[in-house]
Amino acid sequence: MREAAGTDGPLGPGVGASADGRGLIRRRRRRWIRYGAVAVGVVVLGVGVAGWVVYAKLDGNITPDDTAAAELERYARERPTSLVKDAQNILLIGSDSRSGDGNRKYGRDSGTERSDTTILLHLAAGRRSATAVSLPRDLMVDVPGCLRPDGKRTEPMFAMFNYAFQSGGSACTIRTVEKLTGVRIDHHMVVDFSGFKDMVDAVDGVEVCLKEPIDDKAAKLRLPAGRVTLDGEQALGYVRARKSLGNGSDTDRMDRQQRFLGALVNKVQSNDVLLNPVKLYPLLDAATSSLTTDPDLASLRGLYELVRGLRDIPTEHVQFLTVPRESYVYNANRDQLVEPEAEKLFERLRTDAPVVVSQEIPTNPTPTESGDYGPFGFLAPGPAASGAVSPTPPAPTFRGNTAAEDGCG
Repeated sequence: MREAAGTDGPLGPGVGASADGRGLIRRRRRRWIRYGAVAVGVVVLGVGVAGWVVYAKLDGNITPDDTAAAELERYARERPTSLVKDAQNILLIGSDSRSGDGNRKYGRDSGTERSDTTILLHLAAGRRSATAVSLPRDLMVDVPGCLRPDGKRTEPMFAMFNYAFQSGGSACTIRTVEKLTGVRIDHHMVVDFSGFKDMVDAVDGVEVCLKEPIDDKAAKLRLPAGRVTLDGEQALGYVRARKSLGNGSDTDRMDRQQRFLGALVNKVQSNDVLLNPVKLYPLLDAATSSLTTDPDLASLRGLYELVRGLRDIPTEHVQFLTVPRESYVYNANRDQLVEPEAEKLFERLRTDAPVVVSQEIPTNPTPTESGDYGPFGFLAPGPAASGAVSPTPPAPTFRGNTAAEDGCG
């Protein structure tokens, strides 16, 4: 008997099938393609959802400093204006707050906080360079009347620089810096002890070079001489120690902070971090979790726009220095600006002129036709040689270092 149509039997393949079975193969292939497309879609959707979750988490980590924004808006008319398009100035503030679980072990929480470290970071137009200027916390300055956390206002006074943050937070510090330097602050960031440690740990530590071993009980720091990789806790002790390291001065401590930040820049710029998602995510998580910023930066997009151009700045063009300072005339434990050297530096930041730094500046060199070294690490232009014409005086050189310089040299 004949097999029913559409079945395989003695008469051959059923209706719709090719003689060699390719039709069946095609149907199976189409099914696999459909299943594969669905699987790929699920994976893509999963990655998209996971990416959004990560983005939302990191984006939500950052705390916007709305109070400071409102206070700065109140005094908008008295603030300096930006002189160079695309150049930016960011005030980086390290808070010594003891509030929060991660900070309580560093001292009693008195309900106040001071600026343990303050750095004015100038990003040149075109992002050709980055210059970080440390401002001593003991510098005597004019602090304006500011809004306190309790809603009352302070009276203007001549006081130590870190009083500004203690009395009026970041807005008061920004107004004090702008009054001192004439430099418009475009953005600001505040980070605490815990956040600093987390960022160092997120990059698996930072290598520094110690010329001598360290045994500092106050900082709970015991390290050998030579190249040492510091974890977060050790790094915090290293950059904060003051009385038992070096000559015990705040200037020496700021030099140490600058060398450490240079090493951190080197580590973060390395491919080992930026191109490794496993290491990059913890860094971003630690950085964003520890930050309080102006509202314009309080998002991943805002931070990305800020740092996008920084990746390509050569480390030799990332510079660190301390504002020219000396002991305050009425109190050797306080600082005052050295003029006109400090104003020369501030003018170059305002106008986006190049800032030159050098670790080796002699204190009493012989004057030359190109300039003369003044005190406090500043090279001031001098008179031209007899009969010579010098239409453009050389740029002043300030004592400092770059991220490319190795302290082990």
